[in-house]
Amino acid sequence: MNWIESIQKSVQYIEQHLLESVTVEKVAAQAHMSAFHFQRIFALMTDVTVAEYIRRRRLTLAAHELLQGEYRIVDVALKYGYETPESFSKAFQRQHGVTPSELRKSGAPVQSYNRLVIQVSLQGVEPMKVQLVEQGAFSITGVRQTFSYVDGQHLQGIGTMWQETYKSGMEDRIGALNDGVIPGLLGVCVDQGEIQDKQMEYWIATTYTGEQQEGLSVLTLPASKWAVFEVQEPMPQGMQKLWKRIVTEWFPSNPYEHAWLPELEVYRGMYDAPQIWIPIK
Repeated sequence: MNWIESIQKSVQYIEQHLLESVTVEKVAAQAHMSAFHFQRIFALMTDVTVAEYIRRRRLTLAAHELLQGEYRIVDVALKYGYETPESFSKAFQRQHGVTPSELRKSGAPVQSYNRLVIQVSLQGVEPMKVQLVEQGAFSITGVRQTFSYVDGQHLQGIGTMWQETYKSGMEDRIGALNDGVIPGLLGVCVDQGEIQDKQMEYWIATTYTGEQQEGLSVLTLPASKWAVFEVQEPMPQGMQKLWKRIVTEWFPSNPYEHAWLPELEVYRGMYDAPQIWIPIK
């Protein structure tokens, strides 16, 4: 099953269980992925988090039921997972711009989010600069922080982490330890779901051979084949656009699977294009 089919199967599961407790873990299991990797891929393909998609669909269906006028607002709120009419009204107004009672009175337009159908157009018009690399096991050293990946909470934290690392001079200290295996600084996402639910670890690091340095952590990555993509458009938008093209274009049209090891963003210096390293099999 390819990624597109996997994600669509997960969407089907969501739609069939909208009136139940739907967790990211249950949804990810339909695609045979960890919750961490599933959320990353889903967000890249759809531009929304899993939780946000579920909220939008529930509130869309709730609005249509209110317009029909057959059920009390409190009953609709409970049906779609809201414990109180107040919490339902707040979420409803945030999406639709009116409260449930105002909608029922006025019949105003609503923000209707339809069931997601993933269709990827594999045109191949824009070339992607990619190299396949066989790389033995290697170690990285650097600083790390733990974040929750629920609703994309880690994204803001990672940006702040880079800023603090740069301001403190730690970025230069880490970069000076590079052993040449992969030149430059690395941004590394590590799934920690087996240790702590809904948790990931982010590293700012570099490849390193030697004794552990004071104040820095060390992680060893196993030997793997890597697909190395070069960012060809201005940063930071170029990096995000390339991630999306890897998920929606490159994987569906090539015979490789993700090896589910940590992925690398490689920042090689001012005059060299950044890279994305994806472990494949």
